[in-house]
Amino acid sequence: MTKAALFALTLAGLALSGCAGFQPLYAEPGVASNLAAIEVDAPDGRTGYLIRQHLDDAFAKNRNAPRAYVMQLSLGEARYPRGVRIDNVATRYEYILTADYVLRSRPSGAVAKRGRVRVELTYDSADQPYASISAQQDAQDRAAEEAARRIELELAVWLANGAPQPGAKPAKG
Repeated sequence: MTKAALFALTLAGLALSGCAGFQPLYAEPGVASNLAAIEVDAPDGRTGYLIRQHLDDAFAKNRNAPRAYVMQLSLGEARYPRGVRIDNVATRYEYILTADYVLRSRPSGAVAKRGRVRVELTYDSADQPYASISAQQDAQDRAAEEAARRIELELAVWLANGAPQPGAKPAKG
């Protein structure tokens, strides 16, 4: 075995030994099952539909399991022209999606967690009207997907760090 191969093998062994005690986020008891038991209540409209679909996918929603939580979403959207040409037509737009959520325990309705995520992205605006509409809709979908991913991560960390289980009585003291 060459010195370079021996060095690479030693380096790989050191890297793996640093992972002792590592536990994946979703290996914590209750994280995946509690995420799957969240019912998402999103506002009407295209973006509300998109984020609800992405959250259901991210939570691996189990339609047959009883709901432990209800998440109420409120969305804010803004679109700003950027890259304005000499004829005062925007060539790019900045799209901002803000999602505020309140997670409530069932059946009590007590607030378990609140949060806010903000997603900013840009997209090109084409001169053809249908291409421009398509680009705007794609931006909405990408922003909804990213917002759902951020909410999922926030809730998974919250659950893994010992969030109170639904239906449990609050600790006194």
